[in-house]
Amino acid sequence: MNIHQWTRRAALLLAALTVLLSGCTTYVTTQVTAFSDWSGKDTPRTFAFTRPPDQQSNLELTAYERLVASELVAHAFHEVDSAQARYLVALAYGMRSDMVTVAEPVYYNPWPGPYWGRPLDPWGPWGPYPATYVNQSYPIFTHLLGVRITERATGKEVYNVTARNSGGESSLVRAMPYLVRSALGDFPLANGVVHTVQIPLGSTGGAANDVTVPAAPAPAPGAKAPQ
Repeated sequence: MNIHQWTRRAALLLAALTVLLSGCTTYVTTQVTAFSDWSGKDTPRTFAFTRPPDQQSNLELTAYERLVASELVAHAFHEVDSAQARYLVALAYGMRSDMVTVAEPVYYNPWPGPYWGRPLDPWGPWGPYPATYVNQSYPIFTHLLGVRITERATGKEVYNVTARNSGGESSLVRAMPYLVRSALGDFPLANGVVHTVQIPLGSTGGAANDVTVPAAPAPAPGAKAPQ
């Protein structure tokens, strides 16, 4: 088994444990990887989003851009027309589903009844019989967001960050606020940084598992809308 296969299986096993514990889990855990050539000499921090030609009318992408824009504003960025922007921001996103099989214990007790506790019942609530194990399969969903920032004038990439999390949430829309906050919450990260971010459920600006998409900013007087 090569390194890639081992890493993928380990990640899926951890995600399966997350699903099993989802009833008591109160945090969304996201792994963030950043590559940076951010100098810090970047006044003003003006930006515009850029898209491939075939994505110009993508409403899903528009919703995610609004989330990213709100996070960038918190770091002194200001969204402007693309012709005046110092930086161009491009998003990549996706979701993959897998099935993970986990061995779970099954106990047998031939004497059902109240459990009185030790020392009255020395075997515990499941009696003296050891557990058997049954394989259970669970769906695991991996969500991914990439944010790439380039200089408009030169095309030079100055920041590239990826956020990834896995669990039982089947909706990328519901996972996206956690991905965005994890990816950009500590902007700018140093080059080659990999770290883990934990965000409490429901702390993304709305109720748990709900998405609140900020409205698009009003264009400046006389500004031309990006094409």
